[in-house]
Amino acid sequence: MKVTRAALPFLPLCQRLLPSRLAGLSMTLLKATALEIVILAGHLLLYPSGMAQERRAPLPPAPSPEDAAPLPTEAKPPVVLLHGFIDNRSVFVLLRRSLAEHGRRQVESLNYSPLTCDIRTAAELLGRHIEEICERTGSKEVDIVGHSLGGLIARYYVQRLGGDLRVRTLVTLGTPHSGTAVAPLANAHPIVRQMRPDSPVIEELTRPAPGCRTRFVSFWSDLDHLMEPLETACVDHPDLIAQNVQVSGIGHLALPVHPAVATGIRQALDTPWTEAPAATRTATRATTHTGGLTVA
Repeated sequence: MKVTRAALPFLPLCQRLLPSRLAGLSMTLLKATALEIVILAGHLLLYPSGMAQERRAPLPPAPSPEDAAPLPTEAKPPVVLLHGFIDNRSVFVLLRRSLAEHGRRQVESLNYSPLTCDIRTAAELLGRHIEEICERTGSKEVDIVGHSLGGLIARYYVQRLGGDLRVRTLVTLGTPHSGTAVAPLANAHPIVRQMRPDSPVIEELTRPAPGCRTRFVSFWSDLDHLMEPLETACVDHPDLIAQNVQVSGIGHLALPVHPAVATGIRQALDTPWTEAPAATRTATRATTHTGGLTVA
């Protein structure tokens, strides 16, 4: 990537000081770190534009019976984008454009308050938003893409508040499904404490969820500095239909903006569970691990 070329002069030094394998890892880490810095800078510029809630465009008037065209038999459900902690909908500018360019006409980004202190409350609010979206669009279900904390809020809604009746597919990006131990000094914030491995919220998500209808697709990165351990970003629950996709070469902030990940998200949303490989569909709702994406 062009944004990481500044790190190239350091490669010979890394190769002299470290074994070749470690030098390669260090170079990958340098590239990922440089990309994270660039993304952070760009996101800070866009952040003010995403502070307000998105305006809902009114639906066009229903055509008269004489002019009505036959509806498609498999209309794609709306996609709901849910951001992470201390963030807003501006993080999804590129992903939203990618989805729209590939046939997703109904894509909505939801903001929850940066003062949100409880995942359960945020999940209830998400449920009300989804009911409004379904009523407004006439759709019976939605797909959700959640980055980081947004994925955890969406999972709580699906698994603990009956949201599997409304959510067809939940895609999570760098979400601490089993809790993360990173940055212990951040425990002053209540919602950070709820993302710890021993929190009551994480414990609730380990409880049985028989018959959950939603399909989970979790993208996790081997260079995600906010996931400790890294595998906490995987869905691991015997009652959930889940696919975990490893992404190599990028960090936490790059997950919702990288074009290769966007392609993987589109594939996850556009592949109905009934068309997935039979071995996966009949895996007694066990978690499956798919091949990874190398995007460095």
